[in-house]
Amino acid sequence: MYNNLDRQLNNARNQARPLRMGVIGVGNMGRHHVRILSLLKEIELIGVSDIDLAKGIEIASQYQTHFYENYEDMLPVVDAVCIAVPTKLHHEVGAHCLKAGVHILIEKPIAADLVEAESLVNLAAETGCILQVGHIERFNPAFRELSKVIQTENILALEARRLSPYSDRANDVSVVLDLMIHDIDLLLELSAAPVVRLTASGSTSSNSGNLDYVTANLGFANGVVATLIASKVTHRKIRCLSAHCKNSLIETNFLTNEILIHRHQSNSLTIEPLPYQRDGITEKVYTSNVEPIYAEIEHFVNCIRGGERPSVGGEQALKALRLASLIEQMALDGQIWHGGQEIISPTMSII
Repeated sequence: MYNNLDRQLNNARNQARPLRMGVIGVGNMGRHHVRILSLLKEIELIGVSDIDLAKGIEIASQYQTHFYENYEDMLPVVDAVCIAVPTKLHHEVGAHCLKAGVHILIEKPIAADLVEAESLVNLAAETGCILQVGHIERFNPAFRELSKVIQTENILALEARRLSPYSDRANDVSVVLDLMIHDIDLLLELSAAPVVRLTASGSTSSNSGNLDYVTANLGFANGVVATLIASKVTHRKIRCLSAHCKNSLIETNFLTNEILIHRHQSNSLTIEPLPYQRDGITEKVYTSNVEPIYAEIEHFVNCIRGGERPSVGGEQALKALRLASLIEQMALDGQIWHGGQEIISPTMSII
């Protein structure tokens, strides 16, 4: 088992050389990790690994790096890895890496269930390794600006829609763990209050047996209410989050990185008649064009270099998974959770 002294000595040595990194799983998301790592000057891309030999060799050749048929053979020669394997393998692969003293950036959800997730969080604490989870929307420029904008607003309700056409990817989990969990994480961050009420319902249209469409309604202890809708069967891709505030409506589009702030304006003080009806003003918030996955990996590297805690570490990811698991179970069972105690608290101790 890797100890904290070894990690501290390694960190000191790492400052003098490029960070050696690899990617485990080069499918839909993994190949993007490889692409970004190849662009970072402070990174040495050691290699990639995938159970699909043809795909792995192709990606390794494209980025002029080494292909490892067995990812465990790569662990002794890397400082950190990005893990983009199917969710059911997150714990097995993540645990092997942490026990080898390797920092990990693992795609969301952190694990297939809460027991495995807690195990990874504990392992990261024991080994002193960085565990960052790929809740990539935290690094979306639109969300970063939204977080600043709402600091001066009085939020009444939050509304998140994450809809997609059917795809063959990520069919090993329900739409809650594939798509909705992004917005669960964002709403927990924005609300900064415990969840005390919850209802959820959903439907299945594919042969996978997993939920393809789910809607959930949350109530927070501070009075904010939230609605989440996630779909794998909608004939249009939508990624929106709206904040209904006392003095405004803030609409965020994660696909266009656009934020619009709508404010009602009374015409009672208008002296001259207007040619057209106008009952409000709209402000447009400009955001950067930084690619979220680039910002996410850059943050991971900075955490390793500086010994900082990731903004989306294992504990935050575990909270999102707890709530996602409860929503999924309620949508399957058709049960309603009645209040009496908080469900998820942003400040509760995880370990």
